[in-house]
Amino acid sequence: MAFWIAAGFICVVVAGVVFLAARRPGDVQAPAAAYDLRVYRDQLAELDRDVTRGTLSEEEATRARTEVSRRILDADRALQEVQRSDGASRLGTAVVGLGLVATVAGAVFVYGQIGAPGYPDLPIGQRIAMIEEARDNRPSQDLAEEQVPDRPAPNADPERAAMVAQLRTVMEQRPDDTEGLTLLAANEAMLGNFRAAHRAQTRLIGLLENDVTGRHYIDLAEMMIFAAGGYVSPEAEEALRIGLQMEPRDGTGRYYAGEMYAQQGRPDLAVPIWTALLTESNPDAPWVQPIRQQLGDVAFAAGVEVDPSLLAAPRGPSMADMDGLAPEDQQAMIETMVNGLADRLATEGGPPQDWAQLITAYGVLGRTNAAQIVHDDAQTVFADVPEALDMIDEAFRAAMARIGEQ
Repeated sequence: MAFWIAAGFICVVVAGVVFLAARRPGDVQAPAAAYDLRVYRDQLAELDRDVTRGTLSEEEATRARTEVSRRILDADRALQEVQRSDGASRLGTAVVGLGLVATVAGAVFVYGQIGAPGYPDLPIGQRIAMIEEARDNRPSQDLAEEQVPDRPAPNADPERAAMVAQLRTVMEQRPDDTEGLTLLAANEAMLGNFRAAHRAQTRLIGLLENDVTGRHYIDLAEMMIFAAGGYVSPEAEEALRIGLQMEPRDGTGRYYAGEMYAQQGRPDLAVPIWTALLTESNPDAPWVQPIRQQLGDVAFAAGVEVDPSLLAAPRGPSMADMDGLAPEDQQAMIETMVNGLADRLATEGGPPQDWAQLITAYGVLGRTNAAQIVHDDAQTVFADVPEALDMIDEAFRAAMARIGEQ
């Protein structure tokens, strides 16, 4: 109610000031012309009294009456013009008044349509408390997994699929084999069976006891996040918390911690985590590009600015750098760059753009088998991401066409 009282008071004051300003010119001009007319009429009467007293001759009085009458005519014309302009001013004042009424009514209507009438004040402290309450009551891991749509079966290597099936059978007979659980969790994840992977990882952590590391917990959190379709559940958050307590500098754990805060309404906590991680990371770290793609929007939501240099990808060798080398040195530089990209994707993974780039590079180098192997591996890694598969298939077709032309 206080909002409506304040808004109504402000509207009335502003409308009143504008309305009075629109009326002011007519109120000021009209009395001046009427006053002049009264003065000239009094002068005519005074002339008649002067003639009667004998202070003026009739001839002098006639000349004076002529001059005063001329002034009366001029004053009367001026008064009529003022009255006409006053009439126009009244019409303009009426238009201004109607416009003010329409403006206020329109403002109330628009606010009723897109505003929040009756919504209470929401200070930042209360908003944060509401967000934290929502975080505390967010869906569990099991519920989140139930809501994730079924993914298409990945195009897995038949030999690997057979090996994992055999490993599952072995682990049913040897449930306390930590090495077997390590292999099972990793291979289930590579096949896209993230639910089975994080269950195996949980069993592994329980068996390792004092030998468990922060990396085990961070791997568990990552498997849970993939199983939930990218959602960071309370269980995944707990695994991240324990993992980062044990290994606070782990890049994967810090990336997912920032992702968790970003998706749960706390961009103010995500930005410092990600900016610090970007500053400390190598340019080819697997989390660098995903952070760069999101950090601008997250920083905007947090109301802070980030260093633009953090959002820019590092520049590789320029054409000028390449032109200054001998042909064999250029080839060696290209081979080194391609091999470095291949090693990173094999050990750390990366976004689909990097896989497509590697396939394209192999096409330029004429390495058909290498392009085919990368393509097949990418089909498994991105089996549940149709857009990534389309990008990779297009790069592979272009690479094969280029090799055919060589």
